[in-house]
Amino acid sequence: MAGHASSKTVIYAALVGNLAIGVTKLGAAIYTGSSAMLSEAIHSFVDSGNQLLLLHGLRRSAKAPDEKHPFGYGMELYFWSFVVAIMVFAVGAGVSIYEGVSKIRDPHAINNVHINYIVLGTAILIEAGPCYLALKAFLVEKGDREFFKAIRESKDPTIFTVLFEDSAAMLGLIVAMIGIALADYYNFAELDGIASVVIGVILAATAAVLAAESKGLLIGEAAMPETQAAVRAMLAADDRISSTNEVLTMHLGPQDVLLNLSVDFRDGLSSEEVEAAITEIETKIKRDFPEIKRIFIEAQNWLAHRANEVRA
Repeated sequence: MAGHASSKTVIYAALVGNLAIGVTKLGAAIYTGSSAMLSEAIHSFVDSGNQLLLLHGLRRSAKAPDEKHPFGYGMELYFWSFVVAIMVFAVGAGVSIYEGVSKIRDPHAINNVHINYIVLGTAILIEAGPCYLALKAFLVEKGDREFFKAIRESKDPTIFTVLFEDSAAMLGLIVAMIGIALADYYNFAELDGIASVVIGVILAATAAVLAAESKGLLIGEAAMPETQAAVRAMLAADDRISSTNEVLTMHLGPQDVLLNLSVDFRDGLSSEEVEAAITEIETKIKRDFPEIKRIFIEAQNWLAHRANEVRA
């Protein structure tokens, strides 16, 4: 629940910032006729819609399990994160590139260019707030891992989605500023359109990364390697277990892990002792790893397990 609270704070901050910036950018684009500014306005409104989709995903993922979905709705968050990636690509990148190409084919001068500088400068300052919050939340989740490794292993798409969107937004603002300045300085309006195309390419690249990360979560990713290793170590230290056949994990949500264990209990244990061991193991794992919500333990002879693997 704490993770969801942190995610919502990041999303709400980004939503408020993007709505405020989007309205301002749109007004400036209409007033000055800048294609790059219009692309930036579209970008902000697309990001605002994306944040609403992530909030919807968080709300849906919190639904309790029912007969139709006995493992809950946690993976809805991964689905809506994938939809966000599609939105960034189809709407954000597509419209930006279209606007840029249109401006290049039919160039026209930017009016009152100083308005764009004021709006873009203000947008950079406003965007810095949500970007900082997203980065701060991500660094907490990252821990001691390398930056890009943490992104690949992250199980909370809301944080890295907002972080990527805000980073792309900051980069897009800088590109728009440079494009408009060069178009004004050299009196070459096509540069404004080129800046819009570059913004579209940035958004397309962002969408591709988001889609790849969301896809991995959507089709099922294992728990962190250190979590799996710790579970194996716990089982190895239990003298009632002669060997661990298999440890299978899958994230059903950022803080919802399914754990399946196949273990070979020591010969000579009674059925009551095996039952007591299973109960103790489950209690200890859930105590030490709160994100593991469901555990299924199979008692199976090691040789029989290997034989089944060979036949499979």
